[in-house]
Amino acid sequence: MKITLINTGGTFNKRYNPLKGELEVPKDNIALDEIIESCFNIEFEIKNVISKDSLEIDNDDRDYLVKIINESSENIIIVHGTDTIDITSKYIDERVKDKKIVLTGAMVPMSIKKVEATLNFAQAIGFLNAPISNGVYISMHGCVTNYAKLLKNRQLGQFLIS
Repeated sequence: MKITLINTGGTFNKRYNPLKGELEVPKDNIALDEIIESCFNIEFEIKNVISKDSLEIDNDDRDYLVKIINESSENIIIVHGTDTIDITSKYIDERVKDKKIVLTGAMVPMSIKKVEATLNFAQAIGFLNAPISNGVYISMHGCVTNYAKLLKNRQLGQFLIS
């Protein structure tokens, strides 16, 4: 199976910059590289685009993301920040109909706590290996489902089925 990984940034990728004393979204794929080095039965194509916190992503970025999606394989995982993952998912769903797309992210950077990011990403891979219909899905916190059914509960800091 071939999966295109589109890395847009978000908390999943953030790393602490000791010189600035803050978390930054890097322009590399170190977090993804660490996970996929243990995946032996999948061919990955990584496209590192945007490199922003999701609160900074705008519709110009989303248009560019749709362009990248249309140039990519049928099976796509998008690493995206959790604050606007729902907005981007809806935007993509309204414009792309012929792909299987799973957006995922993490509430805590992989550089700080590896388990959540790895779980969310790994379940996205497993989901794409199942016989699913074309569409836009979100993979977070033990669930992968249609993007409109999995929502971020900001009081609990968890993605829950609505």
